[in-house]
Amino acid sequence: MECSWKAVLLLVLASVAVQFTAIRTFIANKPFHICRVAKRTGCASSPPSLLPGQQDQGDPGDQDPGEQDQGASGSRTPRGCGQGSAPAPAPRPKPNHILILATTRSGSSFAGQLLNQHSRVFYLFEPLYHVQTTLITNNNSLNRVRHPPDRRALLGSYRDLLRSLFDCDLHFLENYIRPAPERHETHRLFRRGASKALCSPPVCPAPAPRRPEPLEEGECARRCGALNLTLASRVCRQMSHIAIKTVRIPGISDLRTLVQDPRLNVKVLQLVRDPRGILASRIDTFPDSFRPWKVWRSSGRRPYNLDVSHLTTTCEDFLSSAGTGLSRPGWLKGKYMLVRYEDLAREPGRKTREIYSFMGMEVDGNVRRWILNNTRGPGGSGHHKYATVRDSAATAESWRFRLSYDMVALVQSLCNATMARLGYRMVRSPRELRDMSVSLAEERTFLPFL
Repeated sequence: MECSWKAVLLLVLASVAVQFTAIRTFIANKPFHICRVAKRTGCASSPPSLLPGQQDQGDPGDQDPGEQDQGASGSRTPRGCGQGSAPAPAPRPKPNHILILATTRSGSSFAGQLLNQHSRVFYLFEPLYHVQTTLITNNNSLNRVRHPPDRRALLGSYRDLLRSLFDCDLHFLENYIRPAPERHETHRLFRRGASKALCSPPVCPAPAPRRPEPLEEGECARRCGALNLTLASRVCRQMSHIAIKTVRIPGISDLRTLVQDPRLNVKVLQLVRDPRGILASRIDTFPDSFRPWKVWRSSGRRPYNLDVSHLTTTCEDFLSSAGTGLSRPGWLKGKYMLVRYEDLAREPGRKTREIYSFMGMEVDGNVRRWILNNTRGPGGSGHHKYATVRDSAATAESWRFRLSYDMVALVQSLCNATMARLGYRMVRSPRELRDMSVSLAEERTFLPFL
């Protein structure tokens, strides 16, 4: 049958109208939404609820190509737009790492406790002791450490351990603790009782005693049992500041690689003391090692076998280290503060605030209470050689009654350059030595290198 051209045209128009109507109906029933992907925190708004049986296909055309994931089926879906998505957690701020650099009997136990008492400080007392006792088998080998290869090896081990401890990896200590810990637990951590964090819950399951006086030596171990190094590491990571005290590193230059390590945020607090006071304290604390000095003090006659090497070494280390720090090299900017023990003892409150300001912290109530309770006690060195309950101002210069003038004169001749650099007055007579109305620590201001 023959169709006219008009009939063909009508059929075409009818077909187009049917297709157009179908397309509009499909679009009207199709849910269509845009999920905006936030650059930092994921999806900024949730998609509208879908009807039963509908699937969310998204709109890949509205996504940033840099923020799409390739699905298993080959389609791309935006990150962070799934149900229940939450903003990514903020990265944990890098903790501050504080190293108290001191020498034996310079007041470092006292200074360490000023940090240990803070509720946000994880403090360790002399962890390098374990390295020394493991790598040096007897006291006679201490002289051998001054030989450059041995000294470098020992200092390298010290730095490796400090780096791990500042990263809260206390398991690294297991390489040096003897006997070796079992299942990451040990009873042999040196002076555990000096660390508040290691003697408090959750590291110590026993409740802390409700009394103002400090723990006696060994009491923490009796109350708390074996130290779980895994648990201690976990607590360490929750603290904002990690502080370590050591008397086993000669000077600040030996710490340069540690200070410049970008993974750490090390600040060094160098504590110094009048070498005359250091000598008097060492004689009383280590009588066997300083027997000739005790004989001299009691008899008034200088022994022929007097060993002065420990004094010259201490003064040389002080002079070199303080000289480096006070010259303010670029690698120490914002990282170094020199503190004299005498200043800390005379004005503990003010100096503690200066130290905390250098660390970027506020002194909390725990620290203030500790200062009040531990700087107004009876004079002297206490019942224990590391005791800190004392009249700190009187203790700082009590050595003036425990050394003869001849002994003081010898120290001054050996350490004159160091004493002049750190601001310690010389005495020229026995009367001047005993005159306590004049302090032998000059008024000096040692500002932190910021």
